[in-house]
Amino acid sequence: MEEEEDAEHRFAISPEKKKYGKRFSACLHAQRKAEKGALLNFKKGLIDPSSRLSSWIGEECCKWHGIVCHKRTGNVIKIKLRNTFISVDDEGDGYQNYELGGEIRPSLLDLKSLRYLDMSSNNFGGIQIPNFFGSFPKLRYLNLSSAGFGGPIPPHIGNLSSLRFLDLSSYSIDEPSANSLKWLSGLQSLKYLNLGSVDLSKVKNHWLQSVDMIPSLLELHLPQCMLSNLPLSFEFFNLSSLLVLDLPNNGFSSLFPSWLSKLEKLSYLDLNSNNLRGTIPIELANTTSLQTLDLSENSFLGGQLHEKMGNLCNLRELDLSLNNFTGDITKFIDGFSRCNESKLERLNLGYNAGLGGILPDSIGFLKNLRYIELWKNSFVGKIPDSIGNLSSLEDLILAWNYMSGQIPATLGKLSKLVVLDLFENNWWGVITEAHFTNLTSLKELYISSNSLPPSPPLVANINTKWIPPFSLQYLKFRSCQFGPKFPTWIRHLTELQTLIFRRAGFSETLPDWLWDMNWELEELDFGYNQLRGRVPTTLKFKPDSTVYLMSNLFEGPIPPWSSNVASISLSNNLFSGPIPFDIGHRYPDLTDLDLSQNSLNGTIPLSISKITNLVTLILSNNYLTGEIPNFWDELPILYTLDLSHNSFIGQIPSTLSTLNSLRFLMLSNNHLSGEFPLGFQNFSSMITLDLGNNQFSGELPSWIGEKMPVLLALSLRSNMFKGEIPREFCNMTSLHFIDVGSNNLSGNIPSCFGNLKGMTWDPESQRYEGQLNVFSKGRDLLYKDNLYLVIGIILSGNHLTGEIPEELTNLSRMNTLNLSMNHLIGKIPEEIEKLRQLETLDLSRNEIHGTIPAGMASLTLLTHLNLSHNHLSGRIPTANQFNTFIDPSIYMGNPDLCGDPLQNKCKDETEEEPDHHQDPHDHSSPNEFGEMGFFVSIGVGFVVGFWGVCATLIIKSSWRHAYFQFVGYLGDKLFVIFILPLASWRRSIS
Repeated sequence: MEEEEDAEHRFAISPEKKKYGKRFSACLHAQRKAEKGALLNFKKGLIDPSSRLSSWIGEECCKWHGIVCHKRTGNVIKIKLRNTFISVDDEGDGYQNYELGGEIRPSLLDLKSLRYLDMSSNNFGGIQIPNFFGSFPKLRYLNLSSAGFGGPIPPHIGNLSSLRFLDLSSYSIDEPSANSLKWLSGLQSLKYLNLGSVDLSKVKNHWLQSVDMIPSLLELHLPQCMLSNLPLSFEFFNLSSLLVLDLPNNGFSSLFPSWLSKLEKLSYLDLNSNNLRGTIPIELANTTSLQTLDLSENSFLGGQLHEKMGNLCNLRELDLSLNNFTGDITKFIDGFSRCNESKLERLNLGYNAGLGGILPDSIGFLKNLRYIELWKNSFVGKIPDSIGNLSSLEDLILAWNYMSGQIPATLGKLSKLVVLDLFENNWWGVITEAHFTNLTSLKELYISSNSLPPSPPLVANINTKWIPPFSLQYLKFRSCQFGPKFPTWIRHLTELQTLIFRRAGFSETLPDWLWDMNWELEELDFGYNQLRGRVPTTLKFKPDSTVYLMSNLFEGPIPPWSSNVASISLSNNLFSGPIPFDIGHRYPDLTDLDLSQNSLNGTIPLSISKITNLVTLILSNNYLTGEIPNFWDELPILYTLDLSHNSFIGQIPSTLSTLNSLRFLMLSNNHLSGEFPLGFQNFSSMITLDLGNNQFSGELPSWIGEKMPVLLALSLRSNMFKGEIPREFCNMTSLHFIDVGSNNLSGNIPSCFGNLKGMTWDPESQRYEGQLNVFSKGRDLLYKDNLYLVIGIILSGNHLTGEIPEELTNLSRMNTLNLSMNHLIGKIPEEIEKLRQLETLDLSRNEIHGTIPAGMASLTLLTHLNLSHNHLSGRIPTANQFNTFIDPSIYMGNPDLCGDPLQNKCKDETEEEPDHHQDPHDHSSPNEFGEMGFFVSIGVGFVVGFWGVCATLIIKSSWRHAYFQFVGYLGDKLFVIFILPLASWRRSIS
C-alpha cells in the first residue's frame, strides 16, 4: 500500500514542485503546522493512562509515537495507535493501563492526506463512532476493532469510497433492529470486511444482500454475528472474486447452500460451530481452486462424506470437524488418492461420532499431507502400513477411536512428525525402538490402550540402553506395560514438560536419578502402579501444574513441592502422619487436593482456609479426628467437599452453608450429630448430598425438596431421622437416587415418587462425576465415576406402613429398589414388570401378601432378589431370571410359598404317582380318582352320622324320652332368660 502511495505522490506532487518552487514549500510547511495542531488537539481529547503519547512534543510530529508521514511530502498519512499490550498479564501493569479512551475530536479532518487509521484494542467507553469519520476522502484503512465503540454504526462510513480495509469487529450495537447495512454499497473499493462479534441478527436488510453489493470484496469475516439465515440459493451474486469466507459460530441451521459452488476463486471457507445439516453438495466438486474448507462444529445430520469431494485436487485444507457425519471414508480418501498430484495438506475430520470404517491404504498416496486429525470418531481396524509413505507428515492424531491391532513400525520413518497421538484406542502387541527410529522431530507422544482380555496387552519392549532420537516435551503413556522397572531412557529427555506413565506395571522404587532431573513439569502422573518408597521432592513445576500419584504404595509424610502446583492427587497410598499444618501457605495456588484413602491422622489444618481458589477438597477414608473447622466462608468457589469415612465429631459448622458454589458434599461415615442444618437451604445448586452413617436426628425438613431442585443423589441412610418422608421430596424431579434407609421414618411411601422424572431418563443424558456408597446387590458398593448409572430408591430399615405405591412402576429406568425391613402391607404391584431395568429388588421383612406376579419373570436384568419373611403365597415363577435364583433364603419366611428352590412342594407336585401297571382300558386320571373318593367319603359320613343318632332314638324309648325332656327344659330356660325381661322392658317404655 505504501508503494502505491509513494507513486501517487510522485505523480501528483513533482510537477507542482517544479512549477511553484519556494511557494510550494511554504504551503507544505503551513500544512504540516496545521496537521501538528490537529494532532495536539486530538491528543487533548484522549485519556492516556500509560502516557503512550508522551512523545507528542516538539516540532517534528512525524517522529511522534504512532504517526507515519509520507517520505517525500511529510504529510501525515497514518495514525497507528493500536493497543499492542493486550498480551501483558492482567496483574500489575495489565493491558488495561495501556488503553486509550476519551473522545475523538474532529480536528483529525485537518489531516487531508490521512490514508490509515488504527485505534483498535482500546476502550472508548461505548461512545459512537463519530459521523465525521465518513469525511476522509483518501482513507483506505480503518480499524476500530475491540475499541469499545458502541451504538448504531454510522452510515456515513459508506462515504469512504477509497476504503479498502474495514474492521469493526466486537462493535457493540445496542439496538440491532435500528441498524442497516445498506451503507456497505458505497464502499466500492473495499477488499477486506470484518464485522466479527457484531450482532447482526436484526439488521433491516439481509446481510448477504448488503455484502453482495461490494463486487471488489476479497475477504469477508462475519464470525459470531448471531446470524441465522443462510440462504440455500441466491439469485444475484457479485462476489465471484471472494477468496476468504469466514462465517463460524453463527446460528445457521439450513442445508449446505448451493451458491457456495459459484465461489470459484475461494481459498478459505470456515463455517464451523453452526448447525448445518445434510450432505455436502456435489456442486462443490466444481470448486477446483478451493484451498481451505472448514466446516467444523456443524451438524450435518445423517450426512455422509460424498466421494466426489475427491475431485477437489487443488484443495489444501479440509476441516469437517465437530459435525454429525456418518459412514465409511474409504471411497472419500480413494477419491483424493486418484488425483495426479493431490495438494491436500490438512485433513481434519475430528469429532464426528458416526464417522468410521477403516483407514484405507490409499491414504499413503496423499504425499503432501502434513496434518491428519481423525480424533473422537468411530474408526476401527489398524493403522495402514502405507502411513510410512507420508514423508511430510507433521501431526498424526487418531485419539479416541476404536482402532486396534499392532502399531505399525513404519511410523518410525516419519522424520518430520511432531505430534503422534494414538491415545484411547484398543492397541495391543509390542512397541520397540523401531517405532521411533527416525522420529527426530517428535515433540509430543501420546499412546494408550483400552484393550481387554482375551486380547493381548500393549507392551513396551525397549532396550534399557536405548537413546531416543527425539527430545520430547510431552510424553503420555497409559495402560502400556513398561514395568516392573522404570525406563532409564527417560533421563535423556531433558525438555520434558509432561510425564505420564499411568498403569505402566511399575512395582519398584523410583530411581535416584529422577530426583536430580532439571525438568519444569506441567503434569506428572504415575498413577495406578505399584511404586514404592518415597516420592522425589526436588522436582520443579510450572504454574498451574498437576501431580497425580494415586493408587501406588508411596509412604511417608505428604511431600513438599514447589508452591505453584495447582492440582495434587495422592489418594490410595500409604502416606501417614498429619496433614501439614502449613499446607495452605505451602500451596496457595491449589485448586484441587485429594489425599483420600491414606493413613493420615490429626485434624484438618486451619491453613487450608488460605487456599482461596480451592475447588475440590477430598480427605475421605483417613483417620482424621476432631470437629470440622469453621472457615468455609473463606473458600468461596469450593465445588466438591468430601470428608467421609473419618472420625469427625460435633455438628456441621455454620460457615459451610455459605458455599453457594458447592455441588458435591460428602460427610458420611463420621460421628456428626445435630438436626438437618437449616443453612443448607442455600444449596440451590447441590447435585450430590451424602450425610449417611452419622448421628443426625430430628425430622426431615420439607424444604429439601424445594431448596435443592437440581439434586441428583441424596443419601441420609443410617441416622436417627424420624417422622414421615416429606411429599415435597417429589419436587426434586431430577433426582435419580435417594437413600433414607436405616432411620426411624414412619408413614406411607409418597405415591408422588412415581413423578421423579430423573428415574426415567437415560443416565447418559445426565452424566456427571461424583461418588457415593450405595447398598446395592446385597453389599456396600462405592460408585465413583459412574454414580450417574445408579438409579434407585432405598427406604429399608424404617417403620414405613401402607402399600407399595403402584406409581413406582412408572420409574422405567430404576435399577435399584430396596423397601426391606418395614411394615408394608398389600401385594407386590402387578405392573412391576414395567421396571425392565431393575437389577436389585429387596422387599424382605415386611407384611406383603399375595402371589409373586408372573410378570416379574420378564425382568431379565434382575440379579439380586430378596422376598423373604413376608406373607407371600402360591408358586414361585420358574421362567427367565427366576431359574437363577436357587438360594432358598430369597423366599424363606413365607410358609405359603411353594416350588423350587424351596422344599415346600406345591400340591400338584405331591400327589401320588399313577400306577403304570393299571388296566390300559381305564383312562381315569389320578385327579378323577381323587374327586370320586372325596364324594364317596362325604356320603358315607352323612349316612353314618344321621342314622347313628336317629336310629338310636327310634329303637331305645328311654333315650327318646330323655332327649325330648331336655329339649323342653332348654326352651323354658331361654324363655325365662330372654323373653320375660324383653316384655317387661317394652312395658316400661310404653
